[in-house]
Amino acid sequence: MKAIKYIKYTLAATMAVTLASCSDFLDQLPDERTELNTEDKVEQLLMTAYPNTNYSWLCELSSDNLIDNQAPHLPSGPWDPQVLGHYNYSAYDRMDDEIFRFDPANSATHNSWDSPGMVWDGYYGSVAAANAALEALDKMRTPNGKLTKHQENLRAEALLIRAYSHFILVNIFSPAYKDEETSATEVGIPYVTEPETTLRKDYDRSNVKNVYDNIQKDLEEALPKVTDTYYKKPKYHFNTQAAHAFAARFYLYKRNYEKVIEHANAVLGTDSASVGNMMMNYAVFTDCATANDYANAWHSPYSNNNLLLLTTYSVYERRCFGYRYSLASTVARDVLMIHNSPLWSGYYASPIALVGGFIFSSSSADYGFFTTKVGEHFEYSNKLAGIGSPHNIVRAFTSNELLLERAEANIMLGNIEAAKRDLRWYWNCSIDNFSAADKQAYFDTGHIKYLTDDIFYKYYMPGENNPNCFDDWNFTQQNISSSFIVPQDRVQFMNCLNDFRRFETCNEGLRLFDLKRWGIEWAHNIGNEGVPYIMTGKDVRRAIEVPWETLSAGIATSRPTTTANVGGPVPTNDTRKFRIQEK
Repeated sequence: MKAIKYIKYTLAATMAVTLASCSDFLDQLPDERTELNTEDKVEQLLMTAYPNTNYSWLCELSSDNLIDNQAPHLPSGPWDPQVLGHYNYSAYDRMDDEIFRFDPANSATHNSWDSPGMVWDGYYGSVAAANAALEALDKMRTPNGKLTKHQENLRAEALLIRAYSHFILVNIFSPAYKDEETSATEVGIPYVTEPETTLRKDYDRSNVKNVYDNIQKDLEEALPKVTDTYYKKPKYHFNTQAAHAFAARFYLYKRNYEKVIEHANAVLGTDSASVGNMMMNYAVFTDCATANDYANAWHSPYSNNNLLLLTTYSVYERRCFGYRYSLASTVARDVLMIHNSPLWSGYYASPIALVGGFIFSSSSADYGFFTTKVGEHFEYSNKLAGIGSPHNIVRAFTSNELLLERAEANIMLGNIEAAKRDLRWYWNCSIDNFSAADKQAYFDTGHIKYLTDDIFYKYYMPGENNPNCFDDWNFTQQNISSSFIVPQDRVQFMNCLNDFRRFETCNEGLRLFDLKRWGIEWAHNIGNEGVPYIMTGKDVRRAIEVPWETLSAGIATSRPTTTANVGGPVPTNDTRKFRIQEK
């Protein structure tokens, strides 16, 4: 008899008290919750229903964006002496060692900062809040099944929250979407559509195709009803632009490219003036003096570039600099495009002019790259005692990233002129959005240059041996789907896109999603072991393991594995009742 995997868990008690979410609504048993019997109460719940945990560090650590500082490596700065470096940095915690080795995070718990368990809990907690809101709204229907316009708007927001939370979960804890036939055979995550009414409930993990089908259903039902009218802080909600940006990303991952362009156009427009207006305004960094100033500029709700902002609990800033795993060495050069590029000369490059971050490197002492995009905002619960909670703002959707998604869709559809236009706009609008002083210092002196056709047909061509560039993209067919074909005459544009996307999404976790959905292989070098840990295109570990607390002691894991000691014992005092069981 075929084994079906189930997860049994409690959404009503997933988060620790210190990370209480949804106005403590989810920390109460179902029969203790305040009745959601008014629009105002539903609106208040949805204000706090967005995911409040951070997947960025987990995904960066799993990707090719970080190195092990204890492994022999070269300096980040290309001007430094090219000698091997080997530094005895410690990891921030044991979980980082496990994740970097592509192992399950057995040492972490649901209360461990930035852990798989904390991400799992935060996003399923968001799902539970959305489902509670949807149930309450259904009870408000008139006898003929109608809702008021405002109730329809609230329902759209709840559906978008539910769809987005599942979208992140399936892209972290399951294989990438491949095609309908293959993805129907690969294990997904539970798509929860009903509120918790009992403390223990079975959920079928189903398959990746089913999860994507459910996301699409919720997304398409919500889009016609989404609005901006009642939000006091629209950038912290699924406003109209954020909803279209989510739709564009979803359809890109599903490879429905016409839909990507449709939804991207709804946000960006199709002319240079409208696109330029939506891109990141780098002039705002001119008056920044501190890391906090830069972080506030990156995360500003007044920036046209920021489409949806999420407030999350995270210690990402503390983990990413000065510890064993960091953005350093030749990886930093590849990510930040510090290489022999015709887009600039010398070391006047995007890491300083565009990112507002710092690389600390001197000779053989290399500490890695720190970006203010992950700047910490500390919220004191007791200033006298010096205690509180660290927050990171996540830019869930931006216009910059959306433009690159449209460029990819145009490449795949063979709209080469449109793809070249989008790639040029991405780079050239960034230059145009410098302050006058920065333009004079960088562009007018020739240090940074516009992207031109000549660069497409030389620097990004096969055989040029540039970072982030491939001679062909046949791995998409081999590792993802036979239908995922990148013709040879489009390789240079995909190479440029890969270069730009890796840079644009640096430190935000989306690089792992790109590696998975394109089928790119990568490797981690660890200490002096000498043999790299290679992540092949079909390796089951491309799906991060479901938190060990969701697994029953002695029961098989949710993914096949070649590593030992996969499961961890469930503590006897565990109250979350998460587990997978065979039936």
